[in-house]
This record gives sequence, structure tokens and C-alpha cells, in this order.
Amino acid sequence: MKTMKIFKINFVLVAMLLGTACGDDFLEVYPTDRITTVSFWQNESDVKLALNGIYSVLKHRGVYGSGPTFDAITPYAYQWAHWNGMEKQIGNGSITASTSGGLLNERWTMCYRIINFSNDFISNIENVELAADVKATYLGEVRFIRGLAYALLAETYGGVPIILTKLSTEEITSLSRNTLEETWAQAISDYDFAVQNLAPVSYELGRATKGAALGMKMRAYLYQNKYAEVLQVIEQIDALEMYDLFPSYEGLFKLDNENNEEVLFDIQYIAGEQGQGNFFAWLALPGGVAAAGASDPAPTQHIIDEYEMIDGSAVDPNNEFEGRDPRLDFSILRPGATFEGKLYPSEVPNHTGQRVGFGLRKNVGEGIALLTPRVSPLNFIVLRYADVLLAKAEALIETNQNIPEAISIINRIRTERTDVKITSLSTGLSQEEAREKLRHEKVVEFFGEGILWADIKRWKIGQDIYPVDIKAADGGLIEVKFPNGYEDRHNLLPIPDNEIAFNNNLEQNPGW
Repeated sequence: MKTMKIFKINFVLVAMLLGTACGDDFLEVYPTDRITTVSFWQNESDVKLALNGIYSVLKHRGVYGSGPTFDAITPYAYQWAHWNGMEKQIGNGSITASTSGGLLNERWTMCYRIINFSNDFISNIENVELAADVKATYLGEVRFIRGLAYALLAETYGGVPIILTKLSTEEITSLSRNTLEETWAQAISDYDFAVQNLAPVSYELGRATKGAALGMKMRAYLYQNKYAEVLQVIEQIDALEMYDLFPSYEGLFKLDNENNEEVLFDIQYIAGEQGQGNFFAWLALPGGVAAAGASDPAPTQHIIDEYEMIDGSAVDPNNEFEGRDPRLDFSILRPGATFEGKLYPSEVPNHTGQRVGFGLRKNVGEGIALLTPRVSPLNFIVLRYADVLLAKAEALIETNQNIPEAISIINRIRTERTDVKITSLSTGLSQEEAREKLRHEKVVEFFGEGILWADIKRWKIGQDIYPVDIKAADGGLIEVKFPNGYEDRHNLLPIPDNEIAFNNNLEQNPGW
């Protein structure tokens, strides 16, 4: 089902029209002698332009724009990029509070940019004459996006300052951090408002819906290990009767099947100018093809080892890719496979994969002819129904309510698609055995989608899996992730030093 991408966004223009923008500091007031709210916020067109500007920030690499690159923070992928603050440094334990640039700073900055823009929108929409239901929908969308920002801040840094109105510079520099519980509660409050005010089907493709708000609320509870609440929200999601597994795992990530029944929320991209397309989908492409990328990030042997044999037998070391879980070849470019008709790796070279031995296939847009170099129209899925199913299975396992039902749900992931048929798990597993199977399935199902880092942190398993050796294709050592071991402090990133310098009331996270 191929669908049209609806709205284009000029982020710089919108930043000016909103009257605010963010630089290096987490909240910065845009000069008031330029475009002001007096000349803007006049009609519904202004409202839509402002709303588009808020959606556009979701594309930034500090929010969801890095896509599969977030998996480089786990043992399952390697990032070759050498510049500071990137997933590479976070993933190998070398990040510090003084590291400049990259995800460390940009997630903080961009999430507060969303919050700032959202607060400005909530304040100024009252100046525009709109029908009550139309205004409620726009506000529901904005509260949904602001909820995303607070949720990302909570899972990344812990408790952060909660800002719900426009503040002066003096007020900003005196803010203290709210607790982690208060930050999560604010995200859920925003999601609740969105649930109450958004329709199950949006007025325009790519906009937030009731299902998206419920799904992200479910994830917010899941990331707090509040499993009873997870189950309650999933009941509401299923009551919408809108979502199901897409029949093809391979097809789920194809351009022609975007916005299908499995997608609760995604980031919409279009082929066009820089900023409208998906840069990181291009970046993950291998070289030697029409739209050659840099294969960043590259899968490691650790993710290869997670894929089972279809029939449950042991992997043949002399023919290691024969008979494996089909999701391996749908997700990963491995030796002997072809990409756009070319043999890997002899005809499809790349930067990172050449060293590690593997490339990413999922979420890179194989076969898409790019209208503009480095600009891919492929959407990035933030939340899909398989995530809902596995969240339900996890909640049933962790509350020890119904292990057989949980395993039956996991088996849906393993057997229900036309192109993925893996041996079903026994429903007679113990809670501990079921937990192990659930976590394994989560890794295999969602590799290349950027959510596995959050699972490592919330499950508190870093100490069990690190240090991790990253080996080259020839067996040589490339790097060791967390060579000195993983500590509790790594479950949160430090507050960037430049933010604390801007506001010394911000208390640093323990251990940093």
C-alpha cells in the first residue's frame, strides 16, 4: 500500500515565526525584533505552519533522526564515526559530561526545543479563532509531541526541569531538576491529553492519533517497569481494532508498504530537499550501489549469533547462514548475500561493514532511486504493533500472571507472518525461562530500529553483557565496549557540562 507523504516543513522559517529557537543552551529566546506573534498567529494556516515546525524537530538526530544508529550503543552494532558525542562513544563507555556535540548534547537541546515550541504553541493558539474540535485536535498533537520529548529526556537523563510555560532567561537559569517520577508523570499527562483529544484516524497522514498516544503511553509505563499499567493501556489499544502484524516482515520496512496496519507512529520523510528526507537511512546504505552510503552503523557478530535455526537445531559452523531465522537476511547484509543485485562484500563495499563483515539491510531503503543525494523518502517507524504484543508478553511474564499466554504471544511474532516461520516455543516454560525467551525475541525482532539501548538500561543487564569485544571480519579486535565494565551510572547519560554552566542549579547525575 503506497501512500503519499503529505506535509513539507521549513524548519528555519518556522523557528523564526514561532519567535523562539534553541542554540547550544537548552532554551534560548529568539530576538524579538524579527518576526513576532503580532504578525503571526492570525489564522489556521499559521497554526498549521507552527505545528509542522514542531513535528520537524522529531527528525533531528538527537530525537528520532538517527534511526537504526542508536543500536550502535548496544553490543549489536558498531559505528565507525569518530567525532565526539556520537553513539560510538556512548556505546563503548568513553562518553563524559564534557564531551561536546553529538547525541549527548543534541538530545537535551532538541527535546527542549520541542518543549519550548510546544509551550509557545499552546499559549498562542488561543489568539486564533478556530472551531473547538479543531483546536482540541491541534492541541492534542502538540501535547503528544511534548510528551515524546519529556519521555526521551526521562529515559536518557533521568529527572529534568519541567517547563510548561514560556519563561524569561533569568527564570530559565534558576530552574532545578524535577524528579524522574515527576518527569515521567508529565509525559504521561501529555499523552493522556492527546488520547482524549485525538481521533483514531488522523485528518492527515503522518499526524499523531489516539493509537499513537496510547502506544507511547504504553512505552512510558514499560520503561518504568509498571507492568499492570502496561496491560491496561494495551487493552485500550486493542479496543481500537486498528492494528495488527503486517503479513510480511521484509515488506514492513519497504517504501511501498508505509503507513500499514502495524504502524502506530512513524517519522514521515519525503524525497526532496535536505531536511525533508531521511539522511540516516541513506547513511546506513552500503557502498557500490546507486545511492552509495557509508554503512553506518554495521551489525556485529553478536547480533548474528542471536538468530536461531528455523527448526531449532544447532547452527552448522561450516554453513552458518543456511536455515537461519529469515529475519537475519531481512535485517542484515552478510557475506554471500546480494544487495540490489550485487554480491556482498565483493561488489558492495562499505566503510564499516568492510571491517566488521556485515551491513544493515533493514531501514536503509534498498532499491530506492534517490531524487536528491543523501535524502531518502523512507519513513522511520517509532512504534509498531509487534512492540505492543511483546510489551504485553513481557508484562504477563514479569507479573507472573499467565506465562502460557505470554509465550503464545511471542509465538505470534515467530509464526504469523508469511515470510517468518520459526519453531514455536513451549508454553510450559518457567518465569525465568520465559523472560529469557522474551528478551531474545525483542533483540531479534527489533534490531535495526533503535530501541534496544533502552531495553538494556531498563532491564539493568549492562553488568551482565559487558565488556564486549567487537571483532573485524578477519577476527582482529576493533574495540572493546566498556573495557572496564558497565556501571549503574551508565543507565543514564550525564547532563552536558555546558548546560550546567548555563544553569548551575542543574545537579549532575550520580557518578558523572
